[in-house]
Amino acid sequence: MINRYFYKSSLQHFITSSADEVFGVISKNDDGDSVSEQKYAWNEEINILKDSLKTWAKEDAEIIFEYSIPRLGKRIDIVLLLRNIVFVIEFKAGKNEYLQSDMEQVMDYALDLKNFHSASHNCTIVPILVATEAKTSSQKLIFSVYDDKIYNPLLTNAEFLGELISKVITNEHANQQNDNILKDWAISRYEPTPTIIEAASALYQNHSVNEITRHEAAGAMLEDTTNFVLDVIKKSKTNNEKSICFVTGVPGAGKTLVGLNVAIQQSLQDENNPDAERNLAVYLSGNGPLVTVLTAALAKDKQKKDIENGKKCYITDARREVSQFIQLIHRYRSNMLAKIKLPITNGQLEIDEKKSIDHKTAGHAEVEHVAIFDEAQRSWDLEHISSWLAKGGSRGGLNKIADFPMSEAEFLIWSMNLRKDWAVIVCLVGGGQEINTGEAGIGEWIRAVNESFPNWKVYVSKHLTDKEYAEGNVAQLISKNPNAQQVEQLHLAVSMRSFRAESLSKFVHYLLDLEIDRAKNVYNSFKEKYPIVLTRNLKEAKNWLKPKVRGSERYGLVVSSQAYRLKPLAIDVRLQPDVENWFLADKNDVRSSLFLEDAATEFDIQGLELDWICLVWDGDFRYTPNGWDNNSFKGSKWQKIRKPEAQTYQLNAYRVLMTRARQGMVICVPEGDENDLTRLPEFYDGTYNYLKNIGLEEL
Repeated sequence: MINRYFYKSSLQHFITSSADEVFGVISKNDDGDSVSEQKYAWNEEINILKDSLKTWAKEDAEIIFEYSIPRLGKRIDIVLLLRNIVFVIEFKAGKNEYLQSDMEQVMDYALDLKNFHSASHNCTIVPILVATEAKTSSQKLIFSVYDDKIYNPLLTNAEFLGELISKVITNEHANQQNDNILKDWAISRYEPTPTIIEAASALYQNHSVNEITRHEAAGAMLEDTTNFVLDVIKKSKTNNEKSICFVTGVPGAGKTLVGLNVAIQQSLQDENNPDAERNLAVYLSGNGPLVTVLTAALAKDKQKKDIENGKKCYITDARREVSQFIQLIHRYRSNMLAKIKLPITNGQLEIDEKKSIDHKTAGHAEVEHVAIFDEAQRSWDLEHISSWLAKGGSRGGLNKIADFPMSEAEFLIWSMNLRKDWAVIVCLVGGGQEINTGEAGIGEWIRAVNESFPNWKVYVSKHLTDKEYAEGNVAQLISKNPNAQQVEQLHLAVSMRSFRAESLSKFVHYLLDLEIDRAKNVYNSFKEKYPIVLTRNLKEAKNWLKPKVRGSERYGLVVSSQAYRLKPLAIDVRLQPDVENWFLADKNDVRSSLFLEDAATEFDIQGLELDWICLVWDGDFRYTPNGWDNNSFKGSKWQKIRKPEAQTYQLNAYRVLMTRARQGMVICVPEGDENDLTRLPEFYDGTYNYLKNIGLEEL
């Protein structure tokens, strides 16, 4: 748990205290982590502020140094609470220019407080960037594009800071008042809803899940689930046994966050004690874009933090450290496949002693004691993995393995079972968003444990048998295992995804299930907070998006992977985006989502989010009076998708795409072209009119 701030006092006490006294309190609460440049900056800030704020020294005001913003993994240099205005002040000591990145930083702080800090919701918030040696200062006071009482970042040097604050007070007609509504500001509830990237970064910097969740209930559930899993790990180690946990949760409840939290806590414990035994954990996902983006983001965080602390850190080294506990499941699986004896005989896997050295505790397993499998229900069934390995992978470039005898789930348990001491598997189980063929479902994990690993302890969410998570005879399989325990703490029941529209998932569900009246009612309940607009013109859609973002918020284009006839709009789904830069690069990088050139599909964006999206809806998924018409583009024409399973995958693709935006979206349904048989207007008109009838506003 990080200190909420390093220093807080009345403005009068701050002004009358010596600079050394204030600096001493800040340094004490810093635990001695900051480098000399930071300490120099604090001294300069203290002196500048004491001089700039003396006009208001006797007023009922407060000043706070280094206020924690756990969602962003950062601290605000200064919060000044004066005449019921929240001034957010970011200092750049010794700088003589105002950088765009610094302006975005202070705006991010203001937005975070407005959206997630209870005492700031109804306040005027004024972000100020102080480049102490700059020659110019802001002359105009401008609110940002929304009517939410946040100013655009104001820029000033050290000399004119006090004058700028005075200008704001005059502009706001903020007279001195007896009623100080901000007196409990510093201890007010902080209710963030982080993106998975922000959440992973905050956890990596040792924040707790409670600090980075919006709902108290969601935070408590995440903490309870994490603690239960960590307790299973502790018991398994103590008793030298092997265990498997199944965690379920409603959409957006934070299953991935639990997995990352367990992996990070386990892998970083005792990292500063070279003599301690490292009980490593690895978070494994088949979602390549998610792993790529998280690895890149955390590596950049580590590099930046090390440099700020005066340490040398190359990005390749940072990536290597992060990759210890976040990996693509296919690589983990390949490492284990490389150890087996070939050819496989009698349907039994054996370790080839010529390919693997027997470790005293790990045996022939990988080094990790704990493996967390995200979206475990997506693991491949026996038929799919056996066929894939027999062909040498998707492109035939891998060593071919004939007659593979296990499903992916059974093979992964087999791999962990090779350890001679103890092991824990954590299966994170989602539901209702299947978009790939060959997925075995969660029943295959239970079957494999029952039949091949009967000594494993099994801890099961009480909701694992609910229809959205389980298929077939899961309940029956669980009942047959004497080691299985049903546990309430392994279910996450509160969604924390969208702070503007928590009913978004329900709206999308009704829309796709053609329950138009229910969709209308849900949409009307949140449309003022979470806009969804409709257009037939991509240029209009882009123009609607661009002014929406503030600070480092992001927008981007998303399309279905079957949207092959958007090429006339310069969108080609065959050209995959560079996902790392699509999600992380700034607006000056053509690979960034902010350029609105490269479009992400459901496979690129699943598990990740943007603040705003433009969904371009092609003729692959068409509304008709008889229901959805599913199509796939083959050769030079559309062909009907008739298999129910494939139709479900396509419907779920649009479900994924429509739930990726945190703050709002524009849906562009092209007009089509009567001279192009693959883009006839009739392929698009029905969908547009259906969305319009639900009540979406037209641009």
